Amino acid sequence: MSLQHSSEDKIEVIRTQPGQSLGCSIIDEQGREVPITEDMIQDACRDLEKRLVEPAKQD
Repeated sequence: MSLQHSSEDKIEVIRTQPGQSLGCSIIDEQGREVPITEDMIQDACRDLEKRLVEPAKQD
C-alpha cells in the first residue's frame, strides 16, 4: 500500500444516521466550540494532498 493515493480513490463512509456527528470539536478565535464536520476533514486532506512532493531518489 502506497502512502500516496490518487484523489480519485474513494472510501465508502457508513453512518447510522445522515449528518451524524463525528464527535469532536475545535475552539474558534472567539472561544466557541465548533463541531468538526466530515467536509472539514475532506478539505484538509485535499489541502495536504496538494502539498505532497515526490521524495528524492536515493542511490
